[in-house]
Amino acid sequence: MVTRESLEKNQISVYAAALIVGGIVGWASPRTGGFLEPMVSFGIAVLLFSMFCQIPFLKLREALSNGRFMGALLIVNFIFIPLLVYILIQVFPQPSPVLIGVCLVLLTPCIDYVIVFTQLGKGNERLMLASTPVLFVIQMVMLPFYLWLFMGQEASQIVRIAPFIEAFIYLIIAPLFVALAVQLSAKKHARGLKILDFTAWLPVPLMAFVLFLVLGSQMDRVVKDFDVIIAVIPIYVLFHIVSPLISRIISSVFRIGPSDGRALIFSAGTRNSLVVLPLALTLPGEKATIAASVIVTQTVIELIAELLYIKFVPNFIYRDLKVA
Repeated sequence: MVTRESLEKNQISVYAAALIVGGIVGWASPRTGGFLEPMVSFGIAVLLFSMFCQIPFLKLREALSNGRFMGALLIVNFIFIPLLVYILIQVFPQPSPVLIGVCLVLLTPCIDYVIVFTQLGKGNERLMLASTPVLFVIQMVMLPFYLWLFMGQEASQIVRIAPFIEAFIYLIIAPLFVALAVQLSAKKHARGLKILDFTAWLPVPLMAFVLFLVLGSQMDRVVKDFDVIIAVIPIYVLFHIVSPLISRIISSVFRIGPSDGRALIFSAGTRNSLVVLPLALTLPGEKATIAASVIVTQTVIELIAELLYIKFVPNFIYRDLKVA
């Protein structure tokens, strides 16, 4: 019999299976992948709703007042991560369309499913949720500056605020308010309590479904432009290796505890690929296709990295403190 505990215990295997099946489906049937693509954002929204239902929102005020964490979060995401990206693109120089895609995706911290991965990796998901408005606003302000700094005036002109606002409302605000309504209903009605209990079953299967959707919908792009995008794979792999180490060091400098430190690691290692993809598609002609493929490639590598983070971050990179 399947239980919540067995699902959570075997979640890595479930996610790996979802990635494999999604990759096979997307590779074997591009037409099916095109059908799956519009479902990705909706899947993430439902996933976040199920996770939000498990968060005690009355404690969010405490999370917002955590100045030490917020300071570390901003320093990592908007100073050290851009510095890491700059070093990587100097070591692995790329043509302009590829470079635009790399910069778009690596310079924008995730504001949606990072909350889920933080929770699965035993990080403080309340802090991550509380920080999303801050990350959202600052990345909108800083992204044109970073693109201008790294690539010049042409790249900085492609940034549009609309996709960021749409994603924030659709993927964060709407699921959040629905989850709050369910929590309030659970305090007053038995039916609301049953719904809340049911949502506790959903994060693992929904995460597997979202992984399937993402890889299934994007695999065709990756295969078609593989000869172009293979050059960016070392950038992404090194990014996902180095960013947790940077976050771990900053956690020590700021004296951040294990749960908060893990949240910092996941924030630094998880990028806003599904939000910046529409920005890449606004580029003219072939540039749009190449930049989009580069961003999709990062998504695939990131999903694999997140599955490893869930295992390694709480068990090796930032373990719980031993009590004497």
